Amino acid sequence: MEQEKGGEFKRKMQVRHVVMLSLGGVIGTGLFLSSGYTIQQAGPIGAILSYLVGAIAVYLVMLCLGELSVQMPETGAFHSYAAKYIGPATGYTVAWLYWLTWTVALGSEFTAAGLLMQRWFPDINVWIWSALFAALIFFLNASSVRFFAESEFWFSLVKVLTIVAFIVIGAAAVFGIVPMEGQSTAPLFSNLTANGWFPNGAWAILLTMLAVNFAFSGTELIGIAAGEAVDPARTIPKAIKTTLLRLVLFFIGTIVILSALLPMDQAGVLESPFVAVLDRVGIPYAADVMNFVILTAILSAANSGLYASSRMLWSLADKGTVPRSLSKINTRGVPMNALILSMAGGALALLSSIIAPGTVYIALVSISGLAVVAVWMSISLSQFFFRRAYVKAGHSVKDLQFRTPWYPVVPIVSFLLCLLSCVGIAFDPTQRIALYCGIPFIVICYIAYYVTAKRKAMQ
Repeated sequence: MEQEKGGEFKRKMQVRHVVMLSLGGVIGTGLFLSSGYTIQQAGPIGAILSYLVGAIAVYLVMLCLGELSVQMPETGAFHSYAAKYIGPATGYTVAWLYWLTWTVALGSEFTAAGLLMQRWFPDINVWIWSALFAALIFFLNASSVRFFAESEFWFSLVKVLTIVAFIVIGAAAVFGIVPMEGQSTAPLFSNLTANGWFPNGAWAILLTMLAVNFAFSGTELIGIAAGEAVDPARTIPKAIKTTLLRLVLFFIGTIVILSALLPMDQAGVLESPFVAVLDRVGIPYAADVMNFVILTAILSAANSGLYASSRMLWSLADKGTVPRSLSKINTRGVPMNALILSMAGGALALLSSIIAPGTVYIALVSISGLAVVAVWMSISLSQFFFRRAYVKAGHSVKDLQFRTPWYPVVPIVSFLLCLLSCVGIAFDPTQRIALYCGIPFIVICYIAYYVTAKRKAMQ
């Protein structure tokens, strides 16, 4: 058990907590807002295919993570695996990339929450709501781990039930059971090919892959929580299987319904496509209810995100690569200093909402997407090298409590799928900013590691 002056992490998370924590991180702006962008860019069929490829990629990455996190369950584990099996500089960079992923995502979640409040309070500035929500999320994280996990469970349950209800209502509208505004007959799936199979070309599927990967980011929170989970050998594999099954059903089911009911020229990011669909279905107050649920979902994702970034920062401090003061844990099992610094990073990202929420939001999604894809690539590589080292040390693969199947195909294919989405954004002007910001950040991290390592060696 990791331990530090003032307290220690407490293994309080059950399977249901870990599953809902992961779903909490995943089901947020990526599904509720960015899905509109994906449909607009790739077309309905393209969006469905894009999410299918994304689901396959995340599934393969999680199979790799399962083996690593069950064998070595620790808080903020990704960079430890990368440091040990790829190289210490890569581990350091992975940790900062993941921290950046969630602190930037915090800004986009709070921005999105403020944008949603505009539906009810158009005269109040977005940033005022964003600041209020940021204070609430900080309070939930600063409480005990058990209280945080329990609040996240109920947050996530609300949105899971809502997505199920949306799919049911949407399917009823698709087949004409519920009438649609301006539709005299059942729309069925005519919208999927109304502008052709691939109105912007098949290439658009690749261009939207980064936004799709951002939508799936958060699944890897299962690995972050391994150090605070009860009986990781049982909890983690079960959580991975349960989470992935639900994600595929929720995401693919939702995208099919949205694509069938929402013309691609009406999809975007300034209004949730969910709200747009329910407005057209004409169910009284349904759009307002959905707006509230989406708000809950986004706050839930921010809740999970602040948890993830604070644990990653704690893990860096625990390894001695950032000031040790950040590894201090209070008696409630919360790394408060790491939490405060992570929240400060999120607040800086939040400032962008004052300047240009409609355009900066996509840029934030892109930067976060690139960072999380780089982290996924490190997970795949770490598992590839771990298995080789494990066998080379004379161990039997049969002794592993959770084995990544079809080795080495799974880590190699998952790595290449992630790499493909990074290549795609070089050709998309709206997402290219991710490369302009992400690549220099990675270079700076490597330089920073070698500079600090050299200083330590000279002391």
